[in-house]
Amino acid sequence: MTKTLTVLGLESSCDDTAAAVVRHREGAAPEILSSVVAGQTTLHAAFGGVVPEIAARAHTEKLDHCVEEALREANVGLDGLDAIAVTAGPGLIGGVLAGVMLAKGIAAGSGLPLIGVNHLAGHALTPRLTDETGFPYLMLLVSGGHCQFLLVRGTDDFSRLGGTIDDAPGEAFDKTARLLALPQPGGPSVESEAKKGDPRRFSLPRPLLDRPGCDMSFSGLKTALLRERDKLVDRDGGLHVQDRADLCASFQAAVSDVLAEKSRRAIAQYMALSPATPTFAVAGGVSANMTIRRALETVSAENDVSFLAPPLSLCTDNAAMIAWAGLERFRSGERDDMTLQARPRWPLDRGAQPMLGSGKKGAKA
Repeated sequence: MTKTLTVLGLESSCDDTAAAVVRHREGAAPEILSSVVAGQTTLHAAFGGVVPEIAARAHTEKLDHCVEEALREANVGLDGLDAIAVTAGPGLIGGVLAGVMLAKGIAAGSGLPLIGVNHLAGHALTPRLTDETGFPYLMLLVSGGHCQFLLVRGTDDFSRLGGTIDDAPGEAFDKTARLLALPQPGGPSVESEAKKGDPRRFSLPRPLLDRPGCDMSFSGLKTALLRERDKLVDRDGGLHVQDRADLCASFQAAVSDVLAEKSRRAIAQYMALSPATPTFAVAGGVSANMTIRRALETVSAENDVSFLAPPLSLCTDNAAMIAWAGLERFRSGERDDMTLQARPRWPLDRGAQPMLGSGKKGAKA
């Protein structure tokens, strides 16, 4: 008999509190029965970025309400679930811990199996949730805290082809927004300003394009933009509206160019494996940027590779991707118990050298 699985997912790794219910019957398309996300933008607005302590406190206040709403929208009770999936890392430890502890409580009270999910795996497996993509496929995970090219061979089989050696693109967008006095989150703000600007006015660097491979760097790009801003301020006594729009457009164009060229190189490595149905997927919050998305789509078309991007609602942090990743783990026979730990660091490719350093708690990325 074909087994139908229904999984509740919890996500609280940064500043979005989320719960979702996903159902899948083998041979049929996955169903997102509910997806609830409670954002925290207003809580952090005055600080120019996410404050971990505030985020953790908000998660503890909102998680149980999100779970109740997700179950209600899905018309499912705990007795209708097969497992509880929860983001166990990487992320801001206070938020991750809040989610893990709630998931443990639900599992202990209901007797349901507990599945710890790597937040990055949630993003990386989203193409299988939305499009039932077969292995292997190439994934660009590009978000506020991460940027890496992954060869996805299985639900727990990831090989990193390259990644950022410093700032992630989303982090660079946020810092750019702060430098230009734009509201957070920085990605949408910079993209909105860029629509009114000239991307060719400022000649900003395209870091690491002169080096082989798929590694990236965005810290120097942000510094170059700061210098251009300061030149304008010194010359004119301030920053004009058009100056800001042109800076945003030039910055966005530089990020887009870097991601496009590095994607071209990653695709070349991927195609050397002769995949049956070549697919290049992108996920993470920065993939919602339409200029970047169009550039990646163009690179895919040039290389005869199918391009896949999830709906915008599944680009940013959400619990549907966690429920799905947990469902895939559960179906393959994996389980966790009450010793499941919240992890601030948890690289997907455990055999690769750390991109951003290491410490007592392990590799950062």
